[in-house]
Amino acid sequence: MLRVGLTGGMGAGKSTVAAVLAECGAVVVDSDAVAREVVAPGTPGLAALSERFGAGILRPDGSLDRAALAAIAFADEQSRAALNAITHPRVGARTAELIAAAPAD
Repeated sequence: MLRVGLTGGMGAGKSTVAAVLAECGAVVVDSDAVAREVVAPGTPGLAALSERFGAGILRPDGSLDRAALAAIAFADEQSRAALNAITHPRVGARTAELIAAAPAD
């Protein structure tokens, strides 16, 4: 299976290229979408974030308040490292699952 990684800054056209690839039959694994998925309400990822950073990072409906999390997590290096330690392994594992589930060429 050929794997292609799309990188670039905001507005660089990553989403456009991904859409074209999907139209051509490619399986697209969107890391931003995966990152949101692993911290969705009811997930172990969101529970871990709430345990580490407090209930103040949750909206009334139980979803993640990204702005509240960012204000805490990016305030210092230790908090940022804790955020990464919680989210990165989950994003990596879910990405691997999606790639493994992709049909062969």
